[in-house]
Amino acid sequence: MLDDFHKGLEPATTTQDGSALRILIVHTRWNSAIVQGLVDGAKKTMIEQHNVKPENIVIESVPGAYELPFAAKKLLEVSQIRAAEGASDLMGNVNLLEGLNLNSPTTTTTPTGSAPPVSGGAKGSRQAFDAVICIGVLIKGSTMHFEYICEAVSQGIMRVGLDSGVPVIFGVLTCLNEEQALSRAGLDKAGKGHNHGIDWGSGAVEMALLKNRTL
Repeated sequence: MLDDFHKGLEPATTTQDGSALRILIVHTRWNSAIVQGLVDGAKKTMIEQHNVKPENIVIESVPGAYELPFAAKKLLEVSQIRAAEGASDLMGNVNLLEGLNLNSPTTTTTPTGSAPPVSGGAKGSRQAFDAVICIGVLIKGSTMHFEYICEAVSQGIMRVGLDSGVPVIFGVLTCLNEEQALSRAGLDKAGKGHNHGIDWGSGAVEMALLKNRTL
């Protein structure tokens, strides 16, 4: 057994500069208190550690985890259409997501001690998204609902990434109880947990740069 083994993501060996990237975060409103901590962790990491411009982090929400793959797929398509056509109309000719604002991050309530909300004053890039982070929290209940949703969401998120050719980070906690979820969002009372949103933010930048890299 390795005496110096530490569970978790090993940092990349090269500098991951995300200053030219545009990242989408799609998160659930189910278990929102925990989800918001994860969103804040991912956002703060991308801005402070990887130089992603705050105005190039777009945040949208959906009701629950089951809706994450659909939202990620459609928002990716919208950004790609808009980038390709150079449309001045935010949504171009796509009507399915009428009313969504992809020009600046969604303003959300920020818990005490977490990253401040990004100002919508600065206009972000109009390029297609370079990566997506899907964030949600599933906590097992007393029925089979948990297992069905976990399987469907996992497969759906993977399919979006493979079909679109855009990295989609799986940021859905699948926990057996509330204590596990709080710990993995860095919100446990003991303060010994780790916010996995930090890892997802770094992962999104690294995979976006990998996708764009010329070999």
